[in-house]
Amino acid sequence: MPKSVKPIPESEKLADRLRDSSLSSEINKPDFRELDLGSPVSPLRSQPRGLTTTTTSSSSSSSSGSVTGRVRNGPVLIGRSNSVRSQSGSSSGNTLRPTQSRSDSATSSSSHSQPLVSSATSPATTSPAANVLPTGNICPSGKIQITGMTQSRSRSDVLGSGTGTYGHGSIMRGGGSSISPAKPASIGGGSPTTSPVIVGSSNRSSPVAAESLWKKAILGSDSEEVKRVGNEMYRKGLFNEALKLYDRAIALSPTNAAYRSNRAAALTGLSRIGEAVKECEDAVRSDPNYARAHHRLALLLIRLGQVNSARKHLCFLGRPSDPIELQKLEAVEKHLTKCVDARRRGDWKKVLMEVDAAIVSGADFSPQLFMCKVEAFLKLHRLDDAQSKLLEAPKLEPFPVSCSQTRFSGMACEAYTYFVKAQIEMALGRFENAAMAAEKASQIDPQCNEVAMLHNTVTLVARARARGNDLYKSERYTEASSAYAEGLRLDPCNAILYCNRAACSFKLGMWERSIEDCNQALRYQPRYTKPLLRRAASNSKMERWGAAVSDYEALIRELPHDKEVAESLFHAQVALKKSRGEEVLNMEFGGEVEEIFSREQYKAAMNLPGVSVIHFLTASDHQCKQISPFVESLCTRYPSIHFMKVDIEKCPSIGNAENVRVVPTVKIYKNGSRVKEIVCPSREVLEYSVRHYSS
Repeated sequence: MPKSVKPIPESEKLADRLRDSSLSSEINKPDFRELDLGSPVSPLRSQPRGLTTTTTSSSSSSSSGSVTGRVRNGPVLIGRSNSVRSQSGSSSGNTLRPTQSRSDSATSSSSHSQPLVSSATSPATTSPAANVLPTGNICPSGKIQITGMTQSRSRSDVLGSGTGTYGHGSIMRGGGSSISPAKPASIGGGSPTTSPVIVGSSNRSSPVAAESLWKKAILGSDSEEVKRVGNEMYRKGLFNEALKLYDRAIALSPTNAAYRSNRAAALTGLSRIGEAVKECEDAVRSDPNYARAHHRLALLLIRLGQVNSARKHLCFLGRPSDPIELQKLEAVEKHLTKCVDARRRGDWKKVLMEVDAAIVSGADFSPQLFMCKVEAFLKLHRLDDAQSKLLEAPKLEPFPVSCSQTRFSGMACEAYTYFVKAQIEMALGRFENAAMAAEKASQIDPQCNEVAMLHNTVTLVARARARGNDLYKSERYTEASSAYAEGLRLDPCNAILYCNRAACSFKLGMWERSIEDCNQALRYQPRYTKPLLRRAASNSKMERWGAAVSDYEALIRELPHDKEVAESLFHAQVALKKSRGEEVLNMEFGGEVEEIFSREQYKAAMNLPGVSVIHFLTASDHQCKQISPFVESLCTRYPSIHFMKVDIEKCPSIGNAENVRVVPTVKIYKNGSRVKEIVCPSREVLEYSVRHYSS
């Protein structure tokens, strides 16, 4: 009878398979597991299946912790009687259960050690790499794991648009701040409003001890020891402190490529990407075969949108060091190509779409992509969006030499930044600034025809505008108009030049031409108040009172406290009523809400010709305090309407006669008849009603 064969447990099969696969990854592998800072959200990717980490440990200990979230006081409810009720509540967060083990043993170091230390397990233990969230990691999803703790199964933590394995001191998108060692972060329950979480074995020491360790290390003479303490600071997310220690280690051993690679990691944590790229390049020059530095540099270049340079470093051994990052690179490259093609065709909506896709794919720190979006908004006459996006553009200082050699849409990347700045300065009427930006772009890339054309255009337009201004000041309006027209021939979408030419036409009594130029200016800049004011004045001169009132009402919404605009609106409204044959008794321009103290005064107010708005209030009521300033602003914006107020605590007889039980209450009368009553009105409803009955 044949002997029964005992099946091999799956765990042993997995261990053998993992052990074999790990033999091929030992080349250039330092004794520290490194933080991969190429990702725009998190430093480490999920490791390929089958990769293992095998280390030895002299001791181990179990640990447990708890995480509690607390909800702050709820909203304050305020009633008419000014009573205040507060609501509060609390909720408990997740608890870290003591079913995990942690090792406190130190790991041996080498000349190529990295900022991240792999947590040790028992000598015979091998385990597949799990999604690890070690010391100092801040995870928006609130799923936090502790370094060195083994789990029964691994799971992926989803962050942003994909999954990722997060290492010590996760670098979040846009995160540039470090946590002070003297003020440890509190532990929250994963809520977006909780403080950053610093979890791990190294955090058991007090902040004072950590600061003492840092001060001792910064004065040390052993580069490896200085680097080791730098790694500890890095794991806690203290990137500034880690950076200073890496600087010290480099000063002690200037040719060590690993120290420079570690310094690049700390710089990336501080969002100083340009310096991080330079540090990686120095590391590669020190040791051309140092794979870690090549890999980190490739990931940084992907974030910058430098796909060709990134590919060279990602595949410096002839094959990609990371297939996942290669896929990211190819996705960025695809969208960049489509973006450049759309820009060449002038399809600016397509440009916006492809820029967003490239940023989401991984090029989240690319100045040229952000500036391309600014240019697209400009071409679509969305100046407010262009200005907002310009403020969001990442600052790459210093601009890496390797990046300045690459091109975007036919021009040097750095030149393209100044090329777009010159355009937006022109659109805003800052012609001197535009000329300086165009000159800078021309100096960086003197061979680019597009840059040369813009430089020439900006120079000539700025010159024409300056000449036009001088002629206008000399009251030579016809010649000034011709100078502005010369600038418009070169820049036919410039709202500033249209507005200036409209001013010349107005001075010459050419109202229709002035209105036409104002319309063009508002077409390119809809919120530009100067052409709106000039158009309203021109309409008034031509006695087009309806159009004038409409323009002044639009102006008063933009400039609610401008007394001159309010007075012009009042006179236009009076003129409009007269043109319709309506009787207008109140010809005086006012701007204050009149207070009523007696029933006789109230009856007189009700019977006034035109529209009267009466606001019933009490001085102590919270809602009345909030709505009263708005009623005063309406009084300024609608000067042809009578605005009055009644304090029913001072005049209870009026409140009783009008049956006012709730404040604030607003009643609107027109020619002696009540047409509207609003109890506790919102600002929107009140203004709509006032505007409706004023017309």
